[in-house]
Amino acid sequence: MYSPSKLLLTPLLLLSLLFQICVSQDTITPDEPLKDGDILVSNRETFALGFFSRPANSSRRYVGIWYNKVPVQTVVWVANRDDPLDGSAGILSIDGHGNLDLTETNRSIPIWSTNASVASANHSMARLLDTGNLVLVHPETQRPIWQSFDFPTDTLLPFMKLGLDRRAGLNRSLTSWKSKDDPGTGYYTLAIDPSGYPQLFLYKGGAPLWRGGPWTGQRWSGIPQMKRNFIFNIIYVDNQDEITIEDRLLVPNVFAIAVVKEPGVIERSTWHENGWVAYSSFPTENCDNYQKCGPNSYCDPNNPEKFECTCLPGFEPKSAHDWFLRDGSGGCVRNQGVFTCNSGEGFVKLARVKLPDTSMARVDMSLSLKECKQECLKNCNCTAYTNAIETKGGIGCLTWHGNLVDTRVYYNVGQDLYLRVDATTLAQYAKKNGLLQNRGKLAILVVSVAVMLLIVASIVYWFIMRKIKEKRQNKYIFSDTSAATTFEESSTRRELDGSTRNSDLQFFDLSKIVAATDNFSVSNKLGEGGFGSVYKGCLYNGKEIAVKRLSKYSGQGVEEFKNEVAIIAKLQHRNLVRILGYCVQGEEKMLIYEYLPNRSLDTFIFDETKRSLLDWGKCFEIICGIARGILYLHQDSRLRIIHRDLKASNVLLDNAMLPKIADFGMARIVGGELGDQIEANTNRVVGTYGYMSPEYAMRGLFSVKLDVYSFGVLLLEIITGKRNSTYYHHDDPSSNLIGHIWELWKEGKAMEIVDSSLGDITLDNEVARCIQIGLLCVQEYATDRPNMSTVVAMLGNDKPLPSPKQPAFFFMGSSHGKDTSTSEAAISINEVTISLVHDR
Repeated sequence: MYSPSKLLLTPLLLLSLLFQICVSQDTITPDEPLKDGDILVSNRETFALGFFSRPANSSRRYVGIWYNKVPVQTVVWVANRDDPLDGSAGILSIDGHGNLDLTETNRSIPIWSTNASVASANHSMARLLDTGNLVLVHPETQRPIWQSFDFPTDTLLPFMKLGLDRRAGLNRSLTSWKSKDDPGTGYYTLAIDPSGYPQLFLYKGGAPLWRGGPWTGQRWSGIPQMKRNFIFNIIYVDNQDEITIEDRLLVPNVFAIAVVKEPGVIERSTWHENGWVAYSSFPTENCDNYQKCGPNSYCDPNNPEKFECTCLPGFEPKSAHDWFLRDGSGGCVRNQGVFTCNSGEGFVKLARVKLPDTSMARVDMSLSLKECKQECLKNCNCTAYTNAIETKGGIGCLTWHGNLVDTRVYYNVGQDLYLRVDATTLAQYAKKNGLLQNRGKLAILVVSVAVMLLIVASIVYWFIMRKIKEKRQNKYIFSDTSAATTFEESSTRRELDGSTRNSDLQFFDLSKIVAATDNFSVSNKLGEGGFGSVYKGCLYNGKEIAVKRLSKYSGQGVEEFKNEVAIIAKLQHRNLVRILGYCVQGEEKMLIYEYLPNRSLDTFIFDETKRSLLDWGKCFEIICGIARGILYLHQDSRLRIIHRDLKASNVLLDNAMLPKIADFGMARIVGGELGDQIEANTNRVVGTYGYMSPEYAMRGLFSVKLDVYSFGVLLLEIITGKRNSTYYHHDDPSSNLIGHIWELWKEGKAMEIVDSSLGDITLDNEVARCIQIGLLCVQEYATDRPNMSTVVAMLGNDKPLPSPKQPAFFFMGSSHGKDTSTSEAAISINEVTISLVHDR
């Protein structure tokens, strides 16, 4: 039970109530309850309150709040998340005590209630505000006595506070849904821990999973990408009344959410016309896992020794054997035989770190950093110190006493941590720093002398290069030789610069790429295709990249390279891989992409071990993400694009398993006149055997329905865990995976083909629906296949589907008796692209 005097009323809430007193459409009164089927809409129609259910179980009814103007229902709060109405009509009303109750029709026992203390029951009312806050208003004072913002579910809205309200006895936290179809209380909770020096934690079943760290004055220590911007003003309060954080929206008409999702990801998103777009998510990498490296060590995701854990200065591994085996969980201990109490000890600086766990740390906001050092030095148990707040030159004193837990380093942000070390370690670091200072003075002298020589040399170099460029402009871009296809650098740079103008693409120097990939070492190789190899790299600033290196001996790859740069530089969608830049130098041609740690989809669905990591819910999210990405290419992007090589190996997965379509080397830009049903002709057939539609593979006819066919194949592969190109019966070679599914579907046995590793499929209807959608996409004739906007709609609702017609059973070498001209084709067999000539 909560007293009205214990609730904090924000100025924004008072202002909203003042303007909405006479409005009825956003209000529940004793005489006007909310029944199942009715919708309560806020004053400016931003939010709606009503009854809803999830597609997986339409009989379970919940009361919730969602964005009213977002076409995809986005539920941000649920009243009865763990107590749904099961198959019966409900009513939300003001009861005789002035509380808001949810009951079944004709039953008085509430399923859910606000349980607030109301001085007078007469004329209490509940109002839905334009902030998304449902407020139970005091009948006499019009002050709130209960509000949904004090009891969030999995979503944090602008102007909603997260954290502790000591006056009201509230600790507001976010807890994930059990699944996308079950809003019940899940396993993951985001909360502020007030112990010691307050910090943000993500828990799994009550155990710390990720630590956001303490507040540094402008961000959480463990969220380097967090900062104030023109959209949000982040307000953090830590005083005797509350420890809270709040995002205040500065721009009107912006829809924004922060959601705790399964499996343990916090995602911040804003709504755009194409859907919710995540602009940040965390945790993102192994070093974000709580206590990844054990006490008295730090995690470095870009350690050149390929081991993430490193002991702090003055410490050594607790178990040398475990450390050798790359197991840092045991952490580190002080070097043997050293003393750090009145023995000439001191402090060394560890720069740009996420501060260690502050649950047991002490803070004194009155001390400067210099005074903090002296206080820590006096106490032999003090192991480290730093400023509590990093802004305004540093404020306050934060000290640790005991083990330092869950520390990691960053490369462009972070705080400086000062560690207590023994006299020997201190002397070693002092010598190293002194040597660096002497070298710095020498470097200044050398540079001063060299500058004058450099100025003269630069003038001479400028004249020479000007002459060379004038000669190069008169050359052709390509020069064919019997051994390889060479690439003239400056002309190609000019062409690509023209294609990427007004984009954020960066030109990377070859030397930086060589350093980032350790000279293209085998250990950094991620994969290989027909046009070259892909390597993992790490730039000097710590940013991880993926480098697609075009083979020097690929006669096909030059046009595909230029095509990929020109196309993807103009695209931006959450389900398309993001290109960072390119490198053209001599015969080297490379594309630099964002690095996605989970690699490609085929490594999961076609691997017996890894595909068990994907349940049906995650598979369905991947399917929908791929569909949205293709829809963007076909309809919503500035260019109308046909990918022409959509397959499992060209779908990459980020750390949250979000699918991103990649490899646009074979993509084709088409004009608006090429509609869904109109086919164009090409003399150059490119793509992957098993994913190509028959009209394209056999006759060179292509339209957006080519990608629809490829999507259908990919959809069926995800559901079955089998490749279309390799699945067939020995007694019927023409029966590939599509043919086998078609036969089972006609017999009503399509569910027999579902991959058993997806677990206990409780959503049989959804899986069967996806199988039918896949068969609709692979129908033999292009005109029968749905377009991608229809596919996305079919995936998002449960309306009846049309029956699919005969699918295409295309196999390489099947000419159907047609004697036509010979054309070149680039076809991929077993995911490796090769060149061949075939009759069509």
